[in-house]
Amino acid sequence: MSVLPLVFTSGWASGINAYAAVLLLGLFGATGLSDDVPAAMQRPEVLIVAGVLFLCEAVADKIPYVDSVWDSVHTVIRPVAGAWVGALLAGQSGSLSEVAAGVIGGSTALASHTVKAGTRMAVNTSPEPFSNVVVSLAEDLGVGGIVTFSMFHPVAAAIVAGVLLATGLVVVCFLVSRIRRFRRRRAERRERKRALAEWPPQEPPPA
Repeated sequence: MSVLPLVFTSGWASGINAYAAVLLLGLFGATGLSDDVPAAMQRPEVLIVAGVLFLCEAVADKIPYVDSVWDSVHTVIRPVAGAWVGALLAGQSGSLSEVAAGVIGGSTALASHTVKAGTRMAVNTSPEPFSNVVVSLAEDLGVGGIVTFSMFHPVAAAIVAGVLLATGLVVVCFLVSRIRRFRRRRAERRERKRALAEWPPQEPPPA
């Protein structure tokens, strides 16, 4: 069977939470629940590093504005992780070119990362901090659920991931205007504070 659905799903998951995707796939392979996971992802050091970084992301991802900084740092890391996982999966199965799998995994991860980062920027415009926690938990559960589902029903999981990706891209397009308005208001507030700090205006020195 073609590994393409698993490559696509793992790419989507990597764009949301690369460390969770690598950790879950590695655990499924190490426990013998899946024969599609390459040995490189099952190595103890890979699992330990992925687990530690997942815990770091689990904390940073739930703090307003820290999550956006974290997303900025991972703009390169997540697509690279998606490409790496895709290439490894293709090399394991032999049913898809490693280069093609890397491109599919990396581009899918970049698209889902864009959705995640754009959504978080919009969520950060909310005055309360709880929405960040809710969204982060939903992302973690979504990645865990779909990666697990893909181990047993790869085609169905890929369809679900595709629907979520398409829906997310549409939502982000609508959220762009909100993000721009928020940034404009924040810039206006900074200007007002600067003007108040300089009030009253200084009189020019006598000639």
